[in-house]
Parts: sequence; structure tokens; C-alpha cells
Amino acid sequence: MSVSKLPPIHPGEILCDLYLRPLEMTPYALAKKLNVPRTRIERIVAQKTGITSDTALRLARFFRTSPEFWMNLQNSFDLKIEAQALKDELKRIPEYEAAA
Repeated sequence: MSVSKLPPIHPGEILCDLYLRPLEMTPYALAKKLNVPRTRIERIVAQKTGITSDTALRLARFFRTSPEFWMNLQNSFDLKIEAQALKDELKRIPEYEAAA
């Protein structure tokens, strides 16, 4: 099992630090442009909720990225959090060894 040793970074941190701050845009302003409730973007930026496929599609359209970029950020974060939570249990699972 190989999960990156880097700390988990919530996609909301990326959204805020690499997109909203440089553009001097508020979560409210982005929500209006994406036609989503203001609380959706606020909760993502506050790292209280994740990015859904719906939000990934909207962010990709607005920022000229791909929806996969946003979903990969979310999946990476989720896997790292879960790997930390299951660390001891996963160690007890033997790795498959094919017969020679």
C-alpha cells in the first residue's frame, strides 16, 4: 500500500490559497459566479466539507481547469485521512503473496 507521506491538504486550502486570494475574490463572490449556495464555498474553504462532482465541474469551468483536478485533490485528501485513521488495522492485514 502506498499513500503519500506528505500531510493531507484539504482542497479548500488549495481553492483559497491558489485561486481566491490571488484573485482577491471572496467565497461569496465565487458562489454567485458558480450559481451555488454561498455556504457551499464557505464550508469548502473552511475545510468543513469536501468537493463534490457537481462542485468540481463548476470550479473546472470557471477556473479553466479539469474536474479531475478538483476530484483528485479531494480523493487524495480523503485517502490520507483514512490511511491515518486505519494505520494500525492496515498493518495487521497480510499482503497477498502469489504461489511460485
